[in-house]
Amino acid sequence: MLDIKQIRENPEQVQAKLDLRGGGYDLKPILALDQQQRELEVGRSQLQARSNEIGKLVGQKMKSGAKPDDAEVLALKEEGNQIKAQLSDLEPKEKEIKEQLQALLLTFPNLPSEETPIGKSEDENVEIRRWGDEYIPTNPDILPHYEIGEKLGILNFERSVKIAQSRFVTLLGAGAALERALIQFMLDRHTQAGFVEVLPPILINTASLTASGQLPKFADESFKCDRDDLWLTPTAEVPITSLYRDEILEADALPIYHCAYTPCFRREAGSYGRDTRGLIRLHQFNKVEMFKFVHPDTSMDELESLTQAAEGVLQALKLPYRVIALCTGDLGFASVKTYDLEVWLPSQGKYREISSCSNCTDFQARRASLRFKEAGKKGTQFLHTLNGSGLAVGRTMAAILENYQQPDGTVAIPEALRPYLGRDVL
Repeated sequence: MLDIKQIRENPEQVQAKLDLRGGGYDLKPILALDQQQRELEVGRSQLQARSNEIGKLVGQKMKSGAKPDDAEVLALKEEGNQIKAQLSDLEPKEKEIKEQLQALLLTFPNLPSEETPIGKSEDENVEIRRWGDEYIPTNPDILPHYEIGEKLGILNFERSVKIAQSRFVTLLGAGAALERALIQFMLDRHTQAGFVEVLPPILINTASLTASGQLPKFADESFKCDRDDLWLTPTAEVPITSLYRDEILEADALPIYHCAYTPCFRREAGSYGRDTRGLIRLHQFNKVEMFKFVHPDTSMDELESLTQAAEGVLQALKLPYRVIALCTGDLGFASVKTYDLEVWLPSQGKYREISSCSNCTDFQARRASLRFKEAGKKGTQFLHTLNGSGLAVGRTMAAILENYQQPDGTVAIPEALRPYLGRDVL
């Protein structure tokens, strides 16, 4: 959530940054509500102060020998009753304005960093680097991953429709084993690098989705349990964001690194007609997530190391990829700066997203009331949060099925995964 003080003190600067995102965000309604709230707050404070003063005056007069029915005492009490009536009318109005302001602030995205490329759409994202060109297959007859997967009997989409609906997959035999191997491999790498593994609840409440920035904006993308205030998690970022919600941490505890495997659930409501076949865009998929709670002074450096951790998984698997800096018009809702990792898919002849690594600065921390305290300093500060896929497991499997496809119709297993599977070939 944006800082209302920053909006109040620098509205032109904040508006200019919002304009870089597109979407027509207008600060005027926020500024108007903020002004109303502050005026009501001042009025309430003045009335409360006068009420307190009247109480003291009545007490002083009674001590001086005045009787309860003396005209001056009765006049003061009448004024006090009028003030109480005004306060009882004012307080709900102030509360309503505050709730309206809060609800409106929740719909505004984070502000792009100075380092984020300026652009209107994904067409203006900036390529930072590539890795693994030497591993790009030269075989011209590579089948799409869903075709080779079905031929090998390890992916079944048709029967998944019978069980659920389209955009689901059932993994069989070596396919299920490969999925498990990838999850374990990724978790092993991240825990060895200092991330503490978390296995969070998959059903999460509205407060958790709001804290991470998924609500209210992405309600249509999420699956909700109608009988409960519970949703299926779209990513482990959501429950991990709320792991320390409403807490004040000690500065010495930072940074905190977590990683987590979870199934993820998304409606993909805005992707009609896109990637209707295969593992790229499913309603249910597995993902290993990395998450960091850090001191504000280090968050941009932490983004670089987070991205390198995700890259390390691809490099260990020898999968060609590139790193893209997202432009302002393609930036995620909660992020100030994001790197996307895109893996090479030979059947499509292009790179496809497999990880997104973002610095959200204090945006999620404000929504989650997540602060830290430094020894010897007064007050508390909002910490910074970062998240990154490490990696999307289904997309990693898709990349392996294509990049490791052999002319005889088999698929070689990346060397790094062979100890987990006990085999060299699918």
